[in-house]
Amino acid sequence: MAQDTDELVVVANRLPVHFDGEGWQRSPGGLVSAMEPVLRGREALWIGWSGRLEGDDTPVPELPPQIGFAIEDVTLTPEEIEGYYEGFSNGAIWPLYHDAIVRPVYHRTQFEMYRRVNEKFARRIAERAGPNATVWVHDYQLQLVPALLRGLRPDLRIGFFLHIPFPPVEIFSQLPWRRQILLGLLGADLVGFQTKSGALNFLRLVRQILALRPGGDRVVVDELQGARTVRVEAFPIGINASDFMQLARDPEVIARAAEIRKDLGDPTTLLLGVDRLDYTKGIDVRIRAVAELMQDGELHADETVFVQVATPSREGVQEYQNIRDEVEMLVGRANGGLGRVGSPAIIYLHQNLDRAELAAMYVAADAILVTPLRDGMNLVAKEYVACRDNEDGALVLSEFTGAADHLYEAWLVNPYDISGLKRSIRDAVRASEEETERRMIALRHEVFEHDVQRWAREFITILEEKD
Repeated sequence: MAQDTDELVVVANRLPVHFDGEGWQRSPGGLVSAMEPVLRGREALWIGWSGRLEGDDTPVPELPPQIGFAIEDVTLTPEEIEGYYEGFSNGAIWPLYHDAIVRPVYHRTQFEMYRRVNEKFARRIAERAGPNATVWVHDYQLQLVPALLRGLRPDLRIGFFLHIPFPPVEIFSQLPWRRQILLGLLGADLVGFQTKSGALNFLRLVRQILALRPGGDRVVVDELQGARTVRVEAFPIGINASDFMQLARDPEVIARAAEIRKDLGDPTTLLLGVDRLDYTKGIDVRIRAVAELMQDGELHADETVFVQVATPSREGVQEYQNIRDEVEMLVGRANGGLGRVGSPAIIYLHQNLDRAELAAMYVAADAILVTPLRDGMNLVAKEYVACRDNEDGALVLSEFTGAADHLYEAWLVNPYDISGLKRSIRDAVRASEEETERRMIALRHEVFEHDVQRWAREFITILEEKD
């Protein structure tokens, strides 16, 4: 009989590093930071795509020394990238799971490519994982992997975590391949979601679509080897809060924050937005709200500056080109009516910022506007809070983010209600020092208490429990 191993296999669409043709670079996104503490000190393997195309024979240098675990590159063809990633993952699943803000597009050929790439990942895991290893699969691109992998390697302990929202029955049910997705996820021993509502949505769908009868947070699945129990729970992800706090205390970051305010004309109020440029983020509504507040005189245009950072995202997709055009038009229109020579009311940065510059922005800003139309969690809100070392600053937060379930002391808003959004921004800016301090102390306690290490530790502990 095979012996248990201490091996943890992490599986995601992308590796923690990507190859840019010349060398390895750290991949963007929160997953890398989230998983590093879990991988430290144990035998670990990360399986994913490095960005290299299948058949590329470019010599690959050794991994950077800071990567303390093994990686396995699953190379993809241009056709697989187009059908699996750009097509089904981001043309169907992404908009569907974000409440169909943009209409999902369903193509049979794209789902077939999605299935094919999920099979490729499952085969690679089956080949590389040791006996009785623990496998943790991540996110919406790989929802078929758990069941495919279980068919190949029933000895493995399999977990799955979805980083984006999971929609209600009425929305998910329109997906033509709804049974395949649900059955794919039920191949895991533990299925994790960002929020309790996401977990409940999944359990309701299992009952309605698959005619299974969940008992609490568990689903019994009948298989050839006998009955197997799948556990379904919410695991709200956190950030490495202490890292951001240390950045915020760095003298160079503090000096840069002061420089940012000076470069902006030392405004009385500095508002900030930081988002990936995505139609789910509500950037356009936010710009309209701030511009109207300035036009109405509730925020003085000569004393207030709004900086919106929008990092580039999926620039080859038409919907993302549309939202970029819309945002740039709104910024230009607002500055045309409100700005002065050399002093625009809204600063728009369509670029990536490194962590130090981002932390300086967080330290400099009097309030941050985090107002997505839908978001699985939103870690920007938590990063801002972690950087408010003086226990000041205001967080205006959409109630349609997973973060709103825990950051109760933020100014919570319905981003579809522009009048309500304007009131909350105004109230946050005008709040007394006592109120902002009271709220920020509570927010910081939550962010530091439920950090990324706790998230990962709780998931792995439950996953590795033996029935």
